[in-house]
Amino acid sequence: METENKPRYFLKKDDRLKSRKAIELLFAKGKSFSHAPFRIFRLLQENEKGLKAGFTVSSRNFKKAVDRNRIKRLMREAYRLQKNKLSEEILLMPKGLHIFFVYTGNEMPGYETIFEKTGSALERIMKFIHENPE
Repeated sequence: METENKPRYFLKKDDRLKSRKAIELLFAKGKSFSHAPFRIFRLLQENEKGLKAGFTVSSRNFKKAVDRNRIKRLMREAYRLQKNKLSEEILLMPKGLHIFFVYTGNEMPGYETIFEKTGSALERIMKFIHENPE
């Protein structure tokens, strides 16, 4: 039996942005851009290494927690499968990067939509990092 070197895709606890302080700092000092149906916040961190991400859905647009959780699950899965390229770029830098995805759409999305939009948003973040490596 032949084993192939397939890329492994993880989204570990350490890769998630969970700290309330870190999230507040990201919203206060980070830069953001809209990429429908997302609003994405990003912040280069001096004293951290690696890539951390957070995800949220507005309860104003989705009253039921079941719906919000479903969308967040889709967002995390799409991110998990597409983050490796960005993660490798960040590891080469002396700084870390915090990203926060806010779903701003008002209708339940399909996985294909989320996957496509997440991928193009990550490419846009990569372009930002290459243009502004400060």
